[in-house]
Amino acid sequence: MFDLRAIRENPDRFRAAWDRRKPGLGAAVDDLLAHDGALRQAISDKQAAESTRNANSKLIGKAKATGDDTEVQRLMAAVASAKQTIETAGEQEAAARAELEGLLLGLPNVPLDDVPDGADEAHNVEHAAWRPDRVHPVPETLQDHADLGEALGQMDFETAAAMSGARFVLLKGALARLERALAAFMLDTQTTRNGYLEVAPPLLVRDQALRGTGQLPKFEEDLFRADTGHYLIPTAEVPLTNLVAGQIIDETSLPQRFTAQTPCFRSEAGSAGRDTRGMIRLHQFNKVELVSIVRDEAEGLAELERMTQCAEGILEALNLSYRRMVLCTGDMGFGARKTYDLEVWLPSQSTYREISSCSYCGDFQARRMNARWRPAPTDLQPRPKPEFVHTLNGSGLAVGRTLVAVMENYQNADGTIQVPDVLQPYLGGLTLIS
Repeated sequence: MFDLRAIRENPDRFRAAWDRRKPGLGAAVDDLLAHDGALRQAISDKQAAESTRNANSKLIGKAKATGDDTEVQRLMAAVASAKQTIETAGEQEAAARAELEGLLLGLPNVPLDDVPDGADEAHNVEHAAWRPDRVHPVPETLQDHADLGEALGQMDFETAAAMSGARFVLLKGALARLERALAAFMLDTQTTRNGYLEVAPPLLVRDQALRGTGQLPKFEEDLFRADTGHYLIPTAEVPLTNLVAGQIIDETSLPQRFTAQTPCFRSEAGSAGRDTRGMIRLHQFNKVELVSIVRDEAEGLAELERMTQCAEGILEALNLSYRRMVLCTGDMGFGARKTYDLEVWLPSQSTYREISSCSYCGDFQARRMNARWRPAPTDLQPRPKPEFVHTLNGSGLAVGRTLVAVMENYQNADGTIQVPDVLQPYLGGLTLIS
């Protein structure tokens, strides 16, 4: 959501910002101002009518006391007219409020000034790249992860499809253990080294939780909904960010940092024909999520760098080549003001693929969730007014895609897979998957 006063006072800034997102989207400012004007007018009309009704109601008793029937009838007619105006204005207020809220909920966050302009991923900008000193040699007989896993008898798409349909996978044996080891290593790193608090959140949430983080109403088709009205979470960002929904947090409690490893569920609407083979794009996948709650933009931008480095540390510990991309205005997520994508090198595709996305959202989600913080009191302000928190979220990392990267980069010519050093303790000292 957005500060309507800010839009009223500087509409051109919002027009330009939304046009950077999508040409022509800035015209929504005119609709916002029109609905806002209608809402304010309806409220004014209702308040004026209520004043008229109350004033005339008091005079009716006096007129009756003096026996002035003509005046009584005039006043009663005025009260009846005011009541009709109140009812009509109330309906107009409700309609304008609904139109305004619907429009606000459907508009994306405004990008920061330093975010590059562009329509799609072709306009993203490489910020940095990292390649380990020792790159595990990839054999000439290169296989992709799906062929490797199926040849090992430990990655089964056919059985998964028989029980669940397309875009599911069944892992067995050492590959199932390897995925579990990756998740445990990520959680241990983010909690013990990087100071995130581990959370085990619900996987089913109500619609208000998804509305608070921006998935609803715009992206409902991407979600799985249960017949109870609950939704399966598309990412742990939803429950983790909602930990502060409706709260006023003391300044001394910030920043707050949370992490969770959960399954994520996405319908992948609109992705027909994309990444249909393998584990790159599934309906169900595991991810370690990072969420930070901070005070303001300055802290938020510093936290974005920190969070991204926390995700990068996992890739570096695994000796996986990656690059950091700054997403352009047309490729950023709905709630983001600035986003870094981390892309890992996949030998089978001879390209980098996204494995983490870290975003600074400003107060966009906080306004939807009514999540605020209270500055410390001073002599001039013994009880300062609460302000909206700023939120960030990122992947630390997508576990399934990390499994894919490990399999492909650590494969041997004979179809076996070397276990990265940092994961061997999580696998009982296992060094080779065969």
